[in-house]
Amino acid sequence: MGILALVEDRPTPRAVYNWRVYTCAAIASFASCMIGYDSAFIGTTLALPSFVSEFRFAELSKTDLALVKSNIVSVYQAGAFFGSLFAYASAYFLGRKRSLWVFSAVFILGAGLMLGANGDRGLGLIYGGRVLAGIGVGGCSMIVPIYISELSPPAVRGRLVGIYELGWQIGGLVGFWINYGLTQTMAPSHKQWIIPFAVQLIPAGVLLIGTFFLKESPRWLITNNKREQALKNLSWIRNLHPDDLYIVEEVAFIDAALDEQASTIGIGFWKPFKAVGRNPTVQWRFFLGGMLFLWQNGSGINAINYYSPTVFKSIGVNGTSAGFLTTGIFGVVKTALTLVWLFFLIDRLGRRNLLMLGAAGGSICMFIIGGYISSVNISSTAENLSGGGIAAIFFFYLWTAFYTPSWNGTPWVLNSEMFDQNTRSLGQASAACNNWFWNFIISRFTPQMFNSMGKSGCGVYFFFASMMILSIPFVYFLIPETKGIPLESMDRLFAVRPVSKAHATIHAEDQAREAEFRHDAEGAGLSIAKEKLDQYEHTQEV
Repeated sequence: MGILALVEDRPTPRAVYNWRVYTCAAIASFASCMIGYDSAFIGTTLALPSFVSEFRFAELSKTDLALVKSNIVSVYQAGAFFGSLFAYASAYFLGRKRSLWVFSAVFILGAGLMLGANGDRGLGLIYGGRVLAGIGVGGCSMIVPIYISELSPPAVRGRLVGIYELGWQIGGLVGFWINYGLTQTMAPSHKQWIIPFAVQLIPAGVLLIGTFFLKESPRWLITNNKREQALKNLSWIRNLHPDDLYIVEEVAFIDAALDEQASTIGIGFWKPFKAVGRNPTVQWRFFLGGMLFLWQNGSGINAINYYSPTVFKSIGVNGTSAGFLTTGIFGVVKTALTLVWLFFLIDRLGRRNLLMLGAAGGSICMFIIGGYISSVNISSTAENLSGGGIAAIFFFYLWTAFYTPSWNGTPWVLNSEMFDQNTRSLGQASAACNNWFWNFIISRFTPQMFNSMGKSGCGVYFFFASMMILSIPFVYFLIPETKGIPLESMDRLFAVRPVSKAHATIHAEDQAREAEFRHDAEGAGLSIAKEKLDQYEHTQEV
């Protein structure tokens, strides 16, 4: 099998892997461009001499400056936390498509407010605008992975959800480079620092317009008794006739999953909350999904994203241009490796292997960087890096090479897959809230950590390295492999023990069930197969 070969849960027509499903995923993923751009541009914008001068940062003490910077960055994550909660209600009542329209509009409002800030008005409009923008991206971060996973054929689900991560990296790449370009081409001025804030409106505007062309999730439509529209949307997305066997099977699987949930936890807005409260199995999956983002943020990625000038200064990179250039290269490495992850790794090596390999290699790099910083005196005036400093930069980029194709996007893929139909929206809301909560903690306290954890902040690197090591046994013993497993089989997957054998067990069961169904269809005609499905559904109702 080639590296791009597809591991299918059942025989799948080639027409299913068409431009339509990729286009829907790409349009929705402009939401992640918004998120990625913010995570990259804000740290370097705060370091722009024009921004520092206009808001008089030089007059602040080291402690006060750290507090102001952390507040500017972290109010965005606080807004995103609540946006993730709001999105659960929105996704349930409005659906995936209209919810994306609402939250992209909220983001545009927030981004517009930031453009009114200046030295005389102070930072109030930036604070308020970042809260609203955070609500917008928090809602989108909950909805988009669900929307894409519900549209995706199982064999390319990781790849399609990975487009969401690719959008994140493309936005980040622009955000990392924009301020370097501005420092090289424009004199310090109000206009220089307002441009990066204005660029936020571009991906948000594309998403807002694009939502009018998206198809609503067939799974959401079936859940809300809109079967005719669901079948129409599913047929369009799969590029197949409604009577095609593949469409009949997929609708039957969705119906069977809904019937099972109706007979267990029930279907409704509050039912998932009740299920979480009284079902330890569901609670366990919520715990696993949330913990993945603890380990992701514990790797140090968002400390680097939001405070890259501070991070590179701790290694010995001095000067605005040098810091921005080093940050820009970091963005290029992340984007290039995200493409490798998306097209070659996520649906081949699987989720578990990527997470464990990335954590092992990344922790070694972080320990080496921390060891270097603790053993030398980092000069704040040196114009050139020493040999040791160059080696530290090398290991930083090597850390990026381990982290990006593993922990950067894989937790989002897992959380988009691991919940059943009736708890998927609540589960993704929980996962997004966890992401933004831990993101908030890191963004709020990173400046203080660098000020207090060892010489030149070396303890920060030791802390992140230790967190990555601890994530390895967590993944090995608790996270089952989900690649190629239909969403309707996730309940059974998470019930199999030991976890390391769950994927093989469920994959074999699904293949056996598919073989039986196709034997009926080939031996007695499609009408008999449909009749058997109808009998199965009737049995479930009884």
